[in-house]
Order: sequence, then C-alpha cells, then structure tokens
Amino acid sequence: MSQPAPDTPPEHPAAAPKVLYVMGAGRSGSTILGVALGNCDGVFYAGELDKWLPRGGRSPVPGEERERFWELVRAQVDPDGIARGRVRSLERSSELLDPRRVRARRALRPRYLELASRLFASIAATSGCERLVDSSHYPMRARELQRLDGIELYLLFLVRDPESVVASLGREDVPERRYGVLAANAYLWLTYLLAGWVFLRHPRGRRLFVRHEEFLADPATVVRRILLATGSSASLGGETLATGIPFQGNRLIRSPTVTLRAGSPSAPPRSRVTRALQLPWRLVFKRLDAATHALASEPGPAHAERARA
Repeated sequence: MSQPAPDTPPEHPAAAPKVLYVMGAGRSGSTILGVALGNCDGVFYAGELDKWLPRGGRSPVPGEERERFWELVRAQVDPDGIARGRVRSLERSSELLDPRRVRARRALRPRYLELASRLFASIAATSGCERLVDSSHYPMRARELQRLDGIELYLLFLVRDPESVVASLGREDVPERRYGVLAANAYLWLTYLLAGWVFLRHPRGRRLFVRHEEFLADPATVVRRILLATGSSASLGGETLATGIPFQGNRLIRSPTVTLRAGSPSAPPRSRVTRALQLPWRLVFKRLDAATHALASEPGPAHAERARA
C-alpha cells in the first residue's frame, strides 16, 4: 500500500523496480485500476508519469503530502536539460503519422531514457515500494520503456467495452478533448494496433490482458492475478480505497478515498457504427484474453520460466 511521503527518501531498494504499466486507450479505467493496485502492500500508484517531464516534476494536483513526495523525487532527478515540449514525439501515437519527427525522436531518446530510469528508481526509493504502477496508457511510451535495463517491466493491456469508451470520449463535462464517433473509432484503431504490437513483442510472462468490466465485477480477483504475475502474494482489502498521492490522473484522485464495490457494470450506450467498426478487435481481444488466462493457470515453476523468456 502507498505510504505517507517521508521527509527524506529511504535508501534505494536493492532490486530493480517492477513497473506495472497500464496500457490502452484513454477512458478505459486506468486510474481506478491503478488506485486498486496501489492499495496493496508493496505497491505504489505513481499515476500518469508521462506528465512528469512536461510539468517539470511538479504535480498539478493539490495536497501537502503529494507535493512533499514529488519534491523529494524531483530533488533526486533533475527534469531540466531536455526539451519538455518534444517528449510527446516519443510517446503519442499520433506523432508516428508525421515522418518529420523521426530525427527528433532519435536525438531525444538517450536523455529521455536516462531520466525515465532515474525517475523510477527515485520513486521506488522515496516510496519504499518495489512495485510501481504507471497509468500513462500510451502504447509508444510502453515501447520506449521496453528499452530500459534498470526496470522489470510488466504490461497490463487494459480494454473496456468500445461503445463505453466512444461515449466517454464524446462527453462535454470533462476537461479533455472531445471526439466525435468516427474520430473516436479511428483513435481506438490506432491505439489498439500499436498496443497489440507492443504487447505481443513483450515477454509472455510479463504481460497481462485485463478487461475493465471483469475488474469491476471482481476487483480482488483481477488485482490478485496481476500481482501474482509479478511474484507478489499481496491482495486487495476492503471496498474503501485510498487514492494515494499519484502525480496525475483523472478527477478521481482529487478525492482522498473511493468506494469500489464488486458488481456488474452498467450497460454501455449502444452504437451500431462503433459495434461494426470494433468487431475485429472483439475477436482479437477474445484470443488475448484466453491466452492470458491460460498462462496465469500454469503451475508456478513453469510460469516463472516463461516470465524469464
């Protein structure tokens, strides 16, 4: 479980931090999944760390404990010396559509990876937790993190009913950009193509496919399955969860606690257009889901051997 921010950071853990990266489309439930994981022993929910560099290491979310924690992290990792506005060229899927960005990405990558490695080490040391949850969700950020030697990366490919995602992307009562139905479906296609590519090239024992609806129906079981894959026997406690001190996330983290009750999620809004356009992904996800559950059911030694593959 996330610990109160210390006045001085403890010593660095001997082992490389285990980073649980929640990957997939926005509005798929990455924040609530991160909060749930962060309520388990030895796990720190760090939030959307893709915002750390652009914001100079200072969290935009108010709170003394949060401010103290992230200032301690920033004191160990200087975010200066990199063009913060260009970081998105390495992380955002849409940047791949502009061939002019290739040279900029190549020049930026060494410093970006150096800072990412130091950032995870600093968060692990300051929190005292070996397992860190990054809910940035961008597939191309996951691709960059695959290049790091200083972390043990686990990919959690999170998906939600596409009609629910499209409806959420069209909402007008949130500060994020609003998408029309066709634009939202195009976004899902690009995101899923890249996420699938990144996911399948990752070691089998360190990748998990997670459905948002399955998590809502039985949070404790899904959280336990995720943590077991990382070698942890920690489990989720009660229904009331502390949101912790993540760097950034959706508006959920502005409340100190959230209640998570197991049960069937509400039926999503129906859209024939979205259902037709996303049908191929339903078939793909069905196979990924079956493969992930099959791997999770293997005996411990065999599973551990695959994790090292």
